[in-house]
Amino acid sequence: MDKGKAVMGAGRRWAVDFSDQSTVPSSRDILDPPGFSRASPEQDDSATSRQKKDAEATWKLQKAWEVAQSPFKNLMMMGFMMWMAGNTVHLFSIGITFSALWQPLSALQSVGKIFEPFKDNKVELLMPKLVFLALNLGGLALGIWKLNTLGLLPTHASDWVSSLPPPQEVEHSGGGFAFH
Repeated sequence: MDKGKAVMGAGRRWAVDFSDQSTVPSSRDILDPPGFSRASPEQDDSATSRQKKDAEATWKLQKAWEVAQSPFKNLMMMGFMMWMAGNTVHLFSIGITFSALWQPLSALQSVGKIFEPFKDNKVELLMPKLVFLALNLGGLALGIWKLNTLGLLPTHASDWVSSLPPPQEVEHSGGGFAFH
């Protein structure tokens, strides 16, 4: 029977015979080239596989530290934007302030998802996660501080109870020239 021809059987409608009955030498009969090994993946040298795993663990730890320190760049940029927005209450300063509050909150909610690609038995992620949390909490503190400087936080009893008088404003000025 010719190779690859369909065979009509009694029980099957179609069947293909892939058995090699030809006299042409097959790839099994040809010797491998020098330096080539047909070793299976299970027969890999344990030292090289251990080196690969150690290198991968080192790479994962390095990337985890990069992710952990990334909020610092955001913190500096947000601080500069808040400084540029000024201390008056207007649309731009409120938008920047709420953005400064939203970004750390959303990052704090997704710490597990952020560090999921770096999870490994050989990689200790506790310190990178703590640094990530600390930097995001710093960003949150920066946003709350900006809310306070804008006067949008209720920090006095009269902010909560309408029958109490508001606190007396104390103004200070400095510098300038005295005109007499």
